[in-house]
Amino acid sequence: MGIAAPIFAFLFLAFGQCRFAVGNENQLQYLALGDSYTIGESVPVAANFPNQAARLLRAEGLPFADPRIVAKTGWTTDELRSAIEEAATHDPFLTKYELVTLLIGVNDQYRGRPVSEYEGEFRELLQRSIQFAGGDKGHVIVLSIPDWGVTPFAEGRDRQRIANEIDEYNRANAVISSEMDVHYLSITHWTREAGNEQSLLAADGLHPSGKEYARWAGKITGLVVSMYRPAR
Repeated sequence: MGIAAPIFAFLFLAFGQCRFAVGNENQLQYLALGDSYTIGESVPVAANFPNQAARLLRAEGLPFADPRIVAKTGWTTDELRSAIEEAATHDPFLTKYELVTLLIGVNDQYRGRPVSEYEGEFRELLQRSIQFAGGDKGHVIVLSIPDWGVTPFAEGRDRQRIANEIDEYNRANAVISSEMDVHYLSITHWTREAGNEQSLLAADGLHPSGKEYARWAGKITGLVVSMYRPAR
């Protein structure tokens, strides 16, 4: 299955421990890595969470460019890793991104892969994400895996088992995120509300709607804005 998977004067801003001189011709860059939940399966491109977050950040006065998204419906951790390597050969990545988000694992869970295998793959992807951020861990945000078990797509399946497995995967990625000192955003509890709120689901009955992605984007924006401070 594929869970589908301006300023004219320079502003000096700090993100974590790093500072940037930002002008109207020097946009901040955002790289989003993941699967169907990042690309926004079954919603308009403008409604996926990376694009919504970029717009919200610009509204806050932070000149983020539209995100570069490396994601595809159905991708597992190893498939995302391979796709990153392939993308680098025909469309090289920038040397540094001011924001990197990583959301991956639902297809590993769906395919029944052991958590121990996921842990190794996820750790490698998170290390790569930190490299994309120029080594600045404060620029990296991991999002927890949504629970697709509450959706109509899961009808006839063991919903509690799905929830338990998603929780196990998220415990693993949360621990690794903490060990590697990056930001962790838990959104799984929100996705479970879709079992009683149809507006939080896209038309395919599986993936989040633009309304749900807006909540993730709002949290990302709040986190990023809180990390920016005027240079002194």
